[in-house]
Amino acid sequence: MSKSILIVGGGIIGLSCAYFLQKEGHEVTVIDKSNMDGGASYVNAGYLTPSHIIPLASPGMMAKGIKWMFNSSSPFYMKPRLNSDFIRWAWAFNKSSTRAHVEKAIPLIKDINLLSKELYTAMHESGEMGAFQLEKKGLLMLYKTRKECLHEKEVARRAADEGLEVTELTRPELDKLQPNLSPDIDGAVHYLCDAHTSPNEIMDRLKMYLRVQGIVIKSNERVIGFSQSAKQITKTITDKASYTTDEVVMAGGSWTSALLKNLGIRMLLQPGKGYRINVNRDIGVLLPAILMEAKVAVTPMTHFTRFAGTMEFSGINSFIRKERVNAIARAAEEYYPTIRITEEERGAAQCGLRPVSPDGLPYIGRTSGFTNLTVATGHAMMGWSLGPATGKLVSELISDQPLSMPLDSFHPDRTF
Repeated sequence: MSKSILIVGGGIIGLSCAYFLQKEGHEVTVIDKSNMDGGASYVNAGYLTPSHIIPLASPGMMAKGIKWMFNSSSPFYMKPRLNSDFIRWAWAFNKSSTRAHVEKAIPLIKDINLLSKELYTAMHESGEMGAFQLEKKGLLMLYKTRKECLHEKEVARRAADEGLEVTELTRPELDKLQPNLSPDIDGAVHYLCDAHTSPNEIMDRLKMYLRVQGIVIKSNERVIGFSQSAKQITKTITDKASYTTDEVVMAGGSWTSALLKNLGIRMLLQPGKGYRINVNRDIGVLLPAILMEAKVAVTPMTHFTRFAGTMEFSGINSFIRKERVNAIARAAEEYYPTIRITEEERGAAQCGLRPVSPDGLPYIGRTSGFTNLTVATGHAMMGWSLGPATGKLVSELISDQPLSMPLDSFHPDRTF
């Protein structure tokens, strides 16, 4: 049965939900508070990452956060602040950072990433959105130190045990794939299971395709409240209109928890800011790579190369910290000695806020408080990778179809 559905949030998660819901014949409207041309869905590294099997909430991460708390250029930065929501989230994050949690999360992260990669491939092969970059060259993990070498090889062995395609490269083997690397780099792990894309390209094509299919997309429209009766949302009120729909999908990224407070729902969620620098000239980067010690991602996109990274917990803001941008540029130049990132390129850096749950797993599913509310957020650094899979699962849930994978571990009401 066709339903009227309002999706709050027009990033890759919200648009992916719209894509699969319209395939099932539903009437869909998407609203977003922004102009829908920036933010996390546009500034990410563009990776499809089955290899990223270790959740952000893992042993030692909170200790790193405390260690780096007063170094605003560190890869993982928590700005000291007395904020009750952040303190509750940090406590839950610390409780979730256990080996038992990592072991439970690994197959879940692998399965949902593989599902999403299959769906991206199907979207690409369908030609519905025209041509866009989807290259399956894998992902290099470049390391300089023995510590990072041993760590990544351990992850690689676990990934191989999970059936993912991965290989270890000696320095001569690496040079054949990616010349002109720093002599300090000893070797690499190559995750052949991964792929990469150009986010802006896909976002623009996806919006265009959805509009052609009759999806209503409204930008610069902010949700300010809801009307409810019993366990139903009866009306969604914005600063420009009100919407009476059968279903509401909350895919507002880092703003989702604030929106849910209007419904009496407290969701532990924090924005993790990431930065990107684009270099619009040929600089010889052939394969996507992560610079292990610096925690910087490098992606050869359509007509440019992107350097992205850092995880900054400093609340909802779009402030660009120059020291963090400079840290990314410095890492790029240290790993690729022939590259020089100009002041102009650094000055054009942008940031986006990634919604992070305390256990590093997304929130996908219906809340117990409302029969017509579905939540889709909390994907941390895997939002881009997991967009289509999340959209597919949300569509199956709302359409009362069998689920492509169980959602119990992603339940929005879970405790930590």
